[in-house]
Amino acid sequence: MSSPGTAASRTPIEDYAVLGDSRTAALVSRTGSIDWLCLPALDSPACFANLLGTPENGRWLITAPDATDVRRTYDGGSFVLTTVYTTATGRARVTEWMPMEDERADVLRRIEGLEGTVSFRHELVIRFGYGAIAPWVRRTEDPNGKPVIRAVAGPDALTLHGDRLPRATDKRHEDDFDVLAGERIQFSLTWTPSWADVPESLPADDFLGATAGIWDAWASAGEYGGAYPDAVKRSLLVLRLLTNDETGGIAAAVTTSLPEEFGGVRNWDYRYCWLRDASLTLEALLDFGYREEAAGWRSWLLRAVAGDYEDLQIMYRMDGGRDLPERELPHLPGYAASAPVRIGNGAVGQVQNDVLGEVMVALDQAREAGLVESEDSWSLQVHLVEDMLERWRDPDHGIWEIRGERQHFTQSKVMCWAAVDRAIHGVAAHGLPGPIKKWHAAREEIRADILAHGYDPATNSFTQHYGSTEVDASLLQLLQVHFLPPDDPRIVGTVTRIDAELAHGPHVLRYHTATGVDGLPAGEHHFYACSFWLVDALARIGRTDEAARRMSELVATVNDLGLLAEEYDPTNARFAGNFPQALSHLALVRAAHTLEATA
Repeated sequence: MSSPGTAASRTPIEDYAVLGDSRTAALVSRTGSIDWLCLPALDSPACFANLLGTPENGRWLITAPDATDVRRTYDGGSFVLTTVYTTATGRARVTEWMPMEDERADVLRRIEGLEGTVSFRHELVIRFGYGAIAPWVRRTEDPNGKPVIRAVAGPDALTLHGDRLPRATDKRHEDDFDVLAGERIQFSLTWTPSWADVPESLPADDFLGATAGIWDAWASAGEYGGAYPDAVKRSLLVLRLLTNDETGGIAAAVTTSLPEEFGGVRNWDYRYCWLRDASLTLEALLDFGYREEAAGWRSWLLRAVAGDYEDLQIMYRMDGGRDLPERELPHLPGYAASAPVRIGNGAVGQVQNDVLGEVMVALDQAREAGLVESEDSWSLQVHLVEDMLERWRDPDHGIWEIRGERQHFTQSKVMCWAAVDRAIHGVAAHGLPGPIKKWHAAREEIRADILAHGYDPATNSFTQHYGSTEVDASLLQLLQVHFLPPDDPRIVGTVTRIDAELAHGPHVLRYHTATGVDGLPAGEHHFYACSFWLVDALARIGRTDEAARRMSELVATVNDLGLLAEEYDPTNARFAGNFPQALSHLALVRAAHTLEATA
């Protein structure tokens, strides 16, 4: 077995599992290396950054290096990970999780001998600041007099409790030991501010059962009776994992800079709350009966947007903070030599006119599900719609956040139409106050503009942007927001053309990057969200058998734990892009919901 996580044997993205406590998350490889962990929050600096570098940039490895077989699974509907290692001399189980009930940031890992004897390797390399800062590390004691290893640098401290602590060796800690049948060895790693006292270890047995129970209870509340229960359940759980249970913010992914093209520059930081992605996540959760998250996110939105409505950003930090400047980390070589590694995201300053449409569609769905509007929440929506009506005619960077010249993207115009349409519905169906006559006129004006400039009669399809004949998978959202009926020839023509020009089997590209519209070098892999959007569209236009077949083919590509990245490379059967990705999972569950409704 090759050493996990080294530059020469880069762990495939699909070989990672995710652990989380709904405040932050860790990626652990199939061979037991935690290669990515940001503490105390998802958008904090990483203390383990081997994912984007080398082991010297930080990792926590507990593995059986002589294993001939490695099997892993989540405990029911939870993110408690169980891995069973089989060697020539025995079997052992490793259970690892992040507790849900405590207010701390902890990772717990337990080794249990099942049969015979299994040899284990333990390595701990702590590097704060995304792998750049080697901490001061010493052995000390916790409040109960138990020995611990404590690492401190700047504002951060990590404390390792364990039944058997590793030894210091050249800026790392290492140990090799045997585990016998019936033997149990346990470790916990806890983040605290560096000025805080050394923490006590948690009662692991209590927190293991409580954590599994919390996840299971949430997963069991979902309402789904279709053909893909396992994939839907795990995808909903991922969406919950990415929802911060303190702030209500919803992250787009756990990671930064996993490449869309291996060796390329399309490497972005997705650890923030995009209004678009969060809105689509809410729609997916509401489809399956989850309402509490909608209320939490609406409160988050009110806090994040507080102030001048013209200052609306398209993304925020998980706590609603606005400051996330993009910069590069040259000390990290990048996953599979894909540089630069970026933190922050320059798209925060972009104009993306589609965003308010997604927000208004999600909040309209929340009202339909019974979420009562407060005076403040509706006032915010009215002001945002009024501001949008002043700017909808302007070109923008679009849903794909192009870094080229702004365009009049058809999908952006349609989402402006959807924003006004849902505002009108709020007045007409729920008795909320608003200038409905003005909004009716604006909705018709936007619709006429789209039909005049965003549709190409020669190809019988809508186009990526005004003046273009290119097609774009984001146009599939026209069906989702009910811009035209699904049997309208222009809709059917658009779906048919996307299928013909952007799909390869069940896998769909966002658009043709070779056109240069995005201002970046050409090349990326098939986008999971677009692939599921096509399934959704095919079902809506009546091609249900074909949609179901493609859905089954796509679901078959999830990893062994039911997780999805942003993109898929069908040639090499591997994931690409950030992981796990909210947009991929929410598109899966919405496609499953549509298939169930149209069956």
